[in-house]
Amino acid sequence: MLSLKLFSTKEGVTEVLPRLAEAEADVQGLVEGAMEAMLGVRFLASEYSTGPVHGGRIDSLGLDENGAPVIVEYKRTTDPGVLSQGLFYVAWLMDHRTEFQALVRERLGETAASQVLWSAPRLICIAGDFTRYDLHAVREHRHSIDLVRYRLYGQHHIGLETVASVAAQGKVPSRLRRRGTDASVPVRRACEAMAELAAAVDEALLGLGGDVAKVERKQYDAYQRLRNFACITSRQDKLLAYLKAAPTTVDLVPGFTRDVTGLGHHGTGDLEVQLRSDKDLERAMELFRLSYDAAA
Repeated sequence: MLSLKLFSTKEGVTEVLPRLAEAEADVQGLVEGAMEAMLGVRFLASEYSTGPVHGGRIDSLGLDENGAPVIVEYKRTTDPGVLSQGLFYVAWLMDHRTEFQALVRERLGETAASQVLWSAPRLICIAGDFTRYDLHAVREHRHSIDLVRYRLYGQHHIGLETVASVAAQGKVPSRLRRRGTDASVPVRRACEAMAELAAAVDEALLGLGGDVAKVERKQYDAYQRLRNFACITSRQDKLLAYLKAAPTTVDLVPGFTRDVTGLGHHGTGDLEVQLRSDKDLERAMELFRLSYDAAA
């Protein structure tokens, strides 16, 4: 059960009691209408048919911030079949990549279709609640799965709580390789220092919580809960972290933090943090935690 208590302070203090939707379609309609804001997923299709052989309909199809395909399944209350149903659709999706890419091309364009991240498909189950068997089963699968509990409050509010989140089994992060034997000692040392800093940043971000997943793309590494909260790109002399935390909520320090709202860059996030040393990483930890909290 949700432990959150919500109170209205208009004309006194009155508790707003949580409730379930009247129908599953009500939850689906709310989420699909604002999927990018709620889940960090671009909406592609609703009630997508898997054809006469499979004989099913995927509640929602989408593409997340890193280009990974996303299946969203909804249940009004507790349904012990939601996880197995969702995994059935994930298997279908992986067997119908061309069809999915055609859908992405139609809705989002050729660039998005050519960059679909097939190594990290995701399943998001949104329901009134989940059984203890669901929570256990999630940890036994190799796919990225999020179990999200919902509640409606009053007429205009919906609450989403991630109760379980497991990342797909990915490859072990690789360290920067040393230059050839003809490289100068200072260059080698600089590369080694950046590799050590990258490993420390990786450990710090993954250590923020057990629900953190890492997604590796060619241009950046993304760290996500339900949504991205940090994206890391490397330069020759520094690492750049793009965070979900709003730049207007922090004191910007020239040479360390920068507001990049509206500026093009790899990954997602409007707050740029420049990391050149372990000292910078220590300074950035509060910002990492702030961004982690913002991506719940």
